[in-house]
Amino acid sequence: MDQLPQQIINGLLLGSIYALIALGYTMIYGVLRFVNFAHGDVFMVGSFTGFYVAPYLMKGLAEEGQKLPFTPPFAQNSIAGAICVLLCAMAVCALIGMLTEKIAYRPLRNRPRLTVLITAIGVSIFLEYAGQFVFGANPQYFPQLIDVQPIDHIGSFSLDKHNLSLNNLDVTVLCLTLFLLFALRMIVQKTKMGMAMRALSFNPTACSLMGVNNDVVISFTFGLGSALAGAGGILYAAEYPSIDPLLGRSTLEAKFDANLLLAFAGLSLLLAGVGLFGVLSLPN
Repeated sequence: MDQLPQQIINGLLLGSIYALIALGYTMIYGVLRFVNFAHGDVFMVGSFTGFYVAPYLMKGLAEEGQKLPFTPPFAQNSIAGAICVLLCAMAVCALIGMLTEKIAYRPLRNRPRLTVLITAIGVSIFLEYAGQFVFGANPQYFPQLIDVQPIDHIGSFSLDKHNLSLNNLDVTVLCLTLFLLFALRMIVQKTKMGMAMRALSFNPTACSLMGVNNDVVISFTFGLGSALAGAGGILYAAEYPSIDPLLGRSTLEAKFDANLLLAFAGLSLLLAGVGLFGVLSLPN
């Protein structure tokens, strides 16, 4: 029981990252009614995008910052620099998601679901082996995005006294994840594109008759879901800095059923259940 509070904290961190991945399943399944098996591999691509972009981007930002008469917020190993890396990974993964939808899934939209399902498995295998060819098969150490500093107190509450471990990276990951989840909810509930996504999920034919371009909405859905997977890849690699081309499979294989269960249950239940899901997913 002494370990339970720490495990709850770890579970919230891990579960919130998995929530980003599960939401990609939610949106794609809700719009097209098929499971995108390649989603986990887009998660892997996001991690490797950060792996290659972070050293150059953060070094360049730091060099530009040295030319200023003050210390900029985007100095090397800063939160602002980490956010820039996160945005780059999200952009790359969004592009991959939209290209995958246009090349692999759009021609099969009116075909049997089994055909699309097999294609999704093929896309997943292609990304995995392409990742091994491009990135190499050996695990890589993900670069440190921010200087990690332990947090000893929260107000008057002493973490050390209660044998709790927390650092600024944990807080940053949790805050960024919650912000992305909140932003997604606002997009789905408060924007015209979000309204079109919900309408398309309910009745694609009526949605088309009302003047909505279904192709654009579906492409946007794939891009948005893939961007969240890319963000999850960066946040996961920041917390667990060992990545390899099979990261998507090794991360999602054991949690796939739980991801789908939470995703299909709806966004509100998903947000409420990330802590429990994360605790159950922690390694023994």
